[in-house]
Amino acid sequence: MLSKKWSIVGAVATFAMAGLFSACSDSSSSSGDDPKGEDSGYDQNSTEAGGAYVMITEIMYNAPENSALEWVELKIIGGSAMSDMQYFNLHLDGAVTYYFPAEPLDTNEYIVVTNDPDLFKKTYKDFKGRLFGPWEKDVKTDSIAKLSNEGDVIDVKLTGAGDVSCAFSKEPPWPSLADGNGSSLVFVGGNPSQASAWAASKKEWGNPGAADEYVSPITVRLNEIQPFVLGTDKGWVELYNSGDKEVDVTGWIFESKYKQMSWTIKKGKVPAKGYLVLATDDASVFGEEIYLSSNGGSYYLYETVGGKKTGGESSLLLAASNLSSGIIDVSDGSTAQGAMKKATKGAANEALKVGPLFIDEIYYHPMEGGAVPFEFMEIVNKADTAVNLYVTKKSKSKGWKVEGINMEFTSGTIVPAGGRVLLLSDSLVKDTGAIRSDYKIASDVQICLYKGKLSNRGETVAIKEPFDVVEREPSETDPAANFALVQWYYDWSDATLYSDTWKGLEEADGYGKSLQRTDYSTMGYEASAWKAAEPTVGK
Repeated sequence: MLSKKWSIVGAVATFAMAGLFSACSDSSSSSGDDPKGEDSGYDQNSTEAGGAYVMITEIMYNAPENSALEWVELKIIGGSAMSDMQYFNLHLDGAVTYYFPAEPLDTNEYIVVTNDPDLFKKTYKDFKGRLFGPWEKDVKTDSIAKLSNEGDVIDVKLTGAGDVSCAFSKEPPWPSLADGNGSSLVFVGGNPSQASAWAASKKEWGNPGAADEYVSPITVRLNEIQPFVLGTDKGWVELYNSGDKEVDVTGWIFESKYKQMSWTIKKGKVPAKGYLVLATDDASVFGEEIYLSSNGGSYYLYETVGGKKTGGESSLLLAASNLSSGIIDVSDGSTAQGAMKKATKGAANEALKVGPLFIDEIYYHPMEGGAVPFEFMEIVNKADTAVNLYVTKKSKSKGWKVEGINMEFTSGTIVPAGGRVLLLSDSLVKDTGAIRSDYKIASDVQICLYKGKLSNRGETVAIKEPFDVVEREPSETDPAANFALVQWYYDWSDATLYSDTWKGLEEADGYGKSLQRTDYSTMGYEASAWKAAEPTVGK
């Protein structure tokens, strides 16, 4: 059967969204209360070590004024104090790595670890807490590791086991104020791998080492956006108000990150528990006719006071598609975004468009000493025809990608109708032949390798198809503008934000079971779309 060397993945597997690719082969303006002591949404009894439950409570991943400073704040939010952090092997892993020294940690104390202690002290002259750092070097660059401005995951670990995975991102629905616009990212309670658990700090530069006020969410959200489609639809923007009172959005700002442009809404009221549709070809709404590209991008709605953004915001990531994109509510309190199966203008959104490729199985937390000691993921083609995972658009070629494990498929990867692909960590590159033999994997099941790791706690994993490519002319006056002369835009085929807190699926969290898809009617965000069962590697 399997050799012992395969246990290196073990029970401490996590992933870091580091932009690494693999090849495929056969081988509101109002502020909230202090969030830093609230329930995290996790089962404390399953995560405590030495009686302490440690959470990241604030993250500065993209500091204002182009500062290179980054830092992470932690606190014990449940259980007892720790007499010795080193004894319990308290450390950060994932996006950055840091092992805390043999010092105590009290339950009412915030501690901070940073990439640059000297710069931190210059920036926060009044900081009185305990400061640690710098965190460890990135082995690929031999320099101090950097938190990606695009987004990543930081794991808090105790006694070597996964404790808490805390995510952050610049993409909707994460708060844009924390993306280089002055604020830090503050934990407000809930599942820390989800955007709903975080908010932007009200105080500029955040408040390391102390409690924070944060920008509360607004009741009006961008609910659905229809891009311009030649000869079909000129486009529209739908707002939904979840509150109990009508909201006048006159003067609010609608912004396109894709175009780097914003427009002031000239008129509009969103009824309580109701919808308002803003026509993009009506100059009386935005002051001019606006064009929303089918290439997608990030769109934001900002509440304003006196014509200025006040911090309250809603955002929507428009998929690269001719379809509308919208938000659906998930039963765990989070939301999911993507292209809609059908537009529901002025009404509640129904289901996200999905397919042809689906995430079919996720074995994210291998059981130590179990029959399958390595993590894996599988995708399946539910279409009636084969799907080529390497496409050509406007003479440019690009592979489909899987975000979360950050892999990109290469030329020659074709999934037949009803076929599947097995995704393995590239740490098993020398063992793919043995895995195929030991688990009796059919020859027509391709094996692809990724460089990341699946989080033990849960994170968004998405399959994306190249939709379009835009190539710009080089700029002679602005060399910095030449950084991305070719820009690809992606449509979503499937996605999930799996979680070890899903009720009824606890056996997939290190107890030898995998998550297996049971519902292919929409994207796999709901726990009800999965079951926990014995892993079926490559089948």
